[in-house]
Amino acid sequence: MPPTGTGSGRSLPRRLRHVLGDVIALGYLAVCAGLLVWAIVVTAADDSGESMAGVIPLFATAPGSLLVLVLPEGGGMLLIAVVAGALINATVIGWCSRALRRGGRGTTAS
Repeated sequence: MPPTGTGSGRSLPRRLRHVLGDVIALGYLAVCAGLLVWAIVVTAADDSGESMAGVIPLFATAPGSLLVLVLPEGGGMLLIAVVAGALINATVIGWCSRALRRGGRGTTAS
């Protein structure tokens, strides 16, 4: 079978690395990482214990980060939800970006 350019012969980790290597997806991951670091610093500096800074990274990585609703309570679970949401969203963003750049090429004939 000749290669089709759709990536159907690639393993899942190789396809994910290909999609997450997109410039726009990497930019999104960088913004999410920056927001997460900012939220951690602001929350650590707040001595009242009422910081809502953790909500910003959750919003930036929604809907994937809504996983936090089913995870047990805790700071580590918030971190897992934000990281998982960012990776899910970056994968979709990278896939869409590559599909848009590809244009009409690579579509199936009807």
